[in-house]
Amino acid sequence: MLGTFPKFPRLFLVLAAIPVSLLLAQCGRDEPEPVDAEPVVVDPAPPPSITAPTALTRAGLLAAMSRAASTYAAGERSEGSDPLVGRSFALRVPFGCNGPQPTGAEAAGDGLARWSWGPESRTIQLSLSPGDWLNTALISGAANGSDWEAVEGFWIPRPWLAAGDCSTIRADPLQSGDGAPSPQTVGLAAVFKSDDSRVGRRNGQAYGFTIRPTGDTPLVAPVGGYRVILEGRLTGFPDGQAIRCRASSPDQRPVCIAAIRLDRVAFTTADSSVLLSEWRPG
Repeated sequence: MLGTFPKFPRLFLVLAAIPVSLLLAQCGRDEPEPVDAEPVVVDPAPPPSITAPTALTRAGLLAAMSRAASTYAAGERSEGSDPLVGRSFALRVPFGCNGPQPTGAEAAGDGLARWSWGPESRTIQLSLSPGDWLNTALISGAANGSDWEAVEGFWIPRPWLAAGDCSTIRADPLQSGDGAPSPQTVGLAAVFKSDDSRVGRRNGQAYGFTIRPTGDTPLVAPVGGYRVILEGRLTGFPDGQAIRCRASSPDQRPVCIAAIRLDRVAFTTADSSVLLSEWRPG
């Protein structure tokens, strides 16, 4: 018996080890089988929104014209693409601020809007007669290499006024000069290509509208004249620039014109609250 006694600790160790191994095996079986996780799909970040440039107002377009005049007078040359090309515009041009003006043959093709009394002052005639600028010094040479077939011009009078309203300055009765108006220096040239529709061309015909009295109430001269609305988008001359300037003397303000595609012409009252007439050449 004494010889066999040392075997008991070894047997005890073996028996004691069995439950532990079984427990470990059982713990391994209780663990969940690994499962392939579904891939997490993350929506890509939305692209940054691109805000389209707003339409150029009268002030914005006149500022661009002034920059172009300065560049031209300094003998500099604009290189590369012109960011103005393709920009839309919407201008309010006041006219008739100081009263009626002739709208007949004297005004034909001068590119200025005006109003006049009709027969016996019973109606008011509104008129805007675009000029034929294709063969003028403003366009001649600049259109070389293009397929322009017609160019109809519109002036923007009083370009020193950023707002589309009448000037409040009144003629000085003590002035020594005749107070002749300054020459026109800012204009829009509506260009038409040879393959363009001819529907929008005026071909010397004025935009015109007749205001008639309501009932027996006679018409009165408008306070503040009227407004002509010009809307469209700028296009480029053959050199890729939207504006072209020219001057015959260093002491003259350069005459600058923008090449455009005209989309809308409209006559409104002075405060633009009443649409009198409109045309959509395109």
